[in-house]
Amino acid sequence: MKILFATSEAHPLVKTGGLADVSGSLPRALAGLGHEVQLVLPAYQSVMEKYPLYEVLSHFSVGGAGRTLNARMLAVWVPELEQKVWLLDIPELFHRPGNPYLGPDGQDWWDNGERFAVFSRAVAEVAMDRAGLNWRADVVHANDWQTGLVPAFLREEANPPRTVFTIHNMAYAGYFPKSLFDSLWLPWQWWSIEGVEFYGQMSMLKAGIQYADSVTTVSPSYAREICSEEFAYGFAGIMRATRDQGRLHGILNGIDTRHWNPATDPYLHSNYSLSEYVAGKQQNKQALLQQLGVADPAAAAELPLLGFIGRLVMQKGIDLILQVLPRLLQQGRINLVCVGSGEAHFEQALRQLAVEHPEHAFVHIGYSEALAHQVEAGADIFLMPSRFEPCGLNQLYSLAYGTLPLVHHTGGLADTVVNATEENLAQKTATGFVFYDPGEHAMRSALEHALFLYRQPEQWQQMQRTAMEQSFGWEQSAQAYVDLYTKES
Repeated sequence: MKILFATSEAHPLVKTGGLADVSGSLPRALAGLGHEVQLVLPAYQSVMEKYPLYEVLSHFSVGGAGRTLNARMLAVWVPELEQKVWLLDIPELFHRPGNPYLGPDGQDWWDNGERFAVFSRAVAEVAMDRAGLNWRADVVHANDWQTGLVPAFLREEANPPRTVFTIHNMAYAGYFPKSLFDSLWLPWQWWSIEGVEFYGQMSMLKAGIQYADSVTTVSPSYAREICSEEFAYGFAGIMRATRDQGRLHGILNGIDTRHWNPATDPYLHSNYSLSEYVAGKQQNKQALLQQLGVADPAAAAELPLLGFIGRLVMQKGIDLILQVLPRLLQQGRINLVCVGSGEAHFEQALRQLAVEHPEHAFVHIGYSEALAHQVEAGADIFLMPSRFEPCGLNQLYSLAYGTLPLVHHTGGLADTVVNATEENLAQKTATGFVFYDPGEHAMRSALEHALFLYRQPEQWQQMQRTAMEQSFGWEQSAQAYVDLYTKES
């Protein structure tokens, strides 16, 4: 099959979150199953600066908001992906510094609606072989609201490719005013409850849900959750209808084991595998503590090291971490390393925590790929108390690195972490610690249980072994997508 994989970000070209990790690894896994996969994303300024050598494949026109725009399709060779990636080059829309969605003031670009509507329209033109590329897609796989209009545009075609739309996070629905809908010359019949209209606005996420042949989300549990009012952000009825039509599927994300493998990870102080994980993790723990500025890393390594990597927002449960951990830090029972950025008050609270507990709490505001890998290898417990988590990747990285995740029972976290109950410990199936109410007391109880088991080396090491034995590569999930691509409507 010829598969066109459309996304607004892909690692290593541009990344703001988990969508980039999936977009950088799933296409490769699909290609490994024998399919021709073409990855396409906008030619952002940051991407062009990173990959300055490009080939111009074609010139074509595409409709914007009350105007026609000239577009170029470029191809760049991405060594990390071992493939050429197509970049849609429209300087008026995408040649801007920094984040793909946000201006220098941290707010959404004022014209994001036009930017991604035009990208979606261009993707449809490519899929239908009207972009001068002499290439027609059999399947188009669109991702999140930024490409939500792709299935809608293709629904208007005679004999279109099959479309799959993946929701990576229901919280972002791509809302824009009716005036944008009108200025984009979109088909009038789309403006209805059955189409893109949502309480007087246009939702690009809804467009993808309503018009795609199949809708997927990134874990089986999240597929169930988004059919409920609590997790659906107003879309519960739409999602239940999609489920009842047989169009909704939960396919668990995989991880790229070329980049996340403790045996080969270039960022680690000491590589390790299942055969020598105890010594390997201890060496990485001491090296990480030394890097963080601890005076006596060997002594500090006696305490359990807790790690957190993520956005500093309520969704990720950072407020729970700030409620539960100060007392343990004050008692000198744990060490903590946090890597992330987000809401200013959470950033400040973490900085203050590091000031108050300089020997036990270490905070890096921002993102560091190297430090993220080192935390996964060096930490004993990985904190992921998310209120909701469509899939989550860090708990999968943690399992692969023998770092036991402590998670709230939701979405992909519920699907991938086996709680250390007495029964699961006895059966040697436990891989982490799960709490079932997203509150301070439940998290504290789970963490106390984890700290108790940390002092039982035999059980702790058995859990680490079980965690590292899990298989979360992309092969199985990629095959599930292929099955959807070939499913009869």
